[in-house]
Amino acid sequence: MVSRSWKEVYVKVGKQKFIFMEDLYAIGNSNASSEFSLGIEYGGAGTPAELASLSLKGKGLVLRETEPEELRKAAAAAREQGARAIFVLKGETKEAFKEAVEYNAYYLKRGYRGLSNPRRPETVVFYISPALAKTIFGKEVPDILKAPAGSLKGKSIALQATMTEKIEFSSENVLGFLEGTDKKDEVLVITAHYDHIGKRGEEINNGADDDGSGTVSVLEIAQAFAQAKAAGKGPRRSILFMTVAGEELGLYGSQYYADFDPVFPLQNTVANLNIDMVGRIGGDYIEINEPNYVYLIGSDKLSTELHQLSEAANRETVGLKLDYKYNDENDPNRFYYRSDHYNFAKNDIPIIFYFNGTHPDYHQPTDTVEKIHFPKLEKIARLVFYTAWEVSNRENRIRVDKADK
Repeated sequence: MVSRSWKEVYVKVGKQKFIFMEDLYAIGNSNASSEFSLGIEYGGAGTPAELASLSLKGKGLVLRETEPEELRKAAAAAREQGARAIFVLKGETKEAFKEAVEYNAYYLKRGYRGLSNPRRPETVVFYISPALAKTIFGKEVPDILKAPAGSLKGKSIALQATMTEKIEFSSENVLGFLEGTDKKDEVLVITAHYDHIGKRGEEINNGADDDGSGTVSVLEIAQAFAQAKAAGKGPRRSILFMTVAGEELGLYGSQYYADFDPVFPLQNTVANLNIDMVGRIGGDYIEINEPNYVYLIGSDKLSTELHQLSEAANRETVGLKLDYKYNDENDPNRFYYRSDHYNFAKNDIPIIFYFNGTHPDYHQPTDTVEKIHFPKLEKIARLVFYTAWEVSNRENRIRVDKADK
């Protein structure tokens, strides 16, 4: 883990200089060591069709602002085409951009805590003001937004975006591997995060539910599969049981596995079942004190088959109420993006996130073991086991049929 902060960031258009936190700000990691020049292309929303019409090698790409996941995909695709920098139009007025800068100021000035990796990809995205956009394209932002991709040729710019880095500490994921039989090259990954938010002041946050409940579930499921294998009835596919670190800081443990050092190839990874907070009654079930439920998130996002298999496993075994409230794309909590399964899902690996919802003890010193509802915890762990059993023993691997949606 390292802390990284911006050392010097600016854009020059001719003799005019645009300053960090005034006309642009940057989110992500920059590997630049000095100022460099860029030609500029306009790419609209950065859809595959729009990017296909552009020649981006060594250039800067300007995009209009879209949903975070759409923007991430567009930026990644542009980099694959050789784009050296990604810029996003932020706001149509000076006031709107100033508000965005003020909203992000604390995090930008504080810097970032993240993973140190010698192969770190360039992931920085620059958000630019209407004044900078007008200087580049000679048009007001509303007119730029109306323009088709490739129809605007911006002025060349000079960009400086250097960072400082300081090593803070190291940690590790913990992996247990159970080899399969005739389909052992295909791997199912079962995860939970074993970190929590630690000590704040004099108060210790133990995190019994978040995520002690998921961690012990992974251990129990691993034990059950190991006993099955010892009895000669082990799974056909291999299973990786992984408890990860750094989830509370930004999904760092699972990001390290998925992005930097996958022990088993991601193309051979058939699914991820992620368990994060399953030991308490939370969400809409607190007032009615109903434990016989679990919130499922993401089961249908990438694979219709995984969703159907999950429903059948529950129906034929434990009979929990499967609540999909937080699976809604418009859910303001955005839980789909907030636990370790997401680092698999972003690589088009089907996932299920098992969750009991938040409660008054969430991220509090009062999240303690005596409040764990053990019958509920056991029942959900059994559901994960039965689902994993089906995924790991079925004839064909789970089919991805929604990756582009």
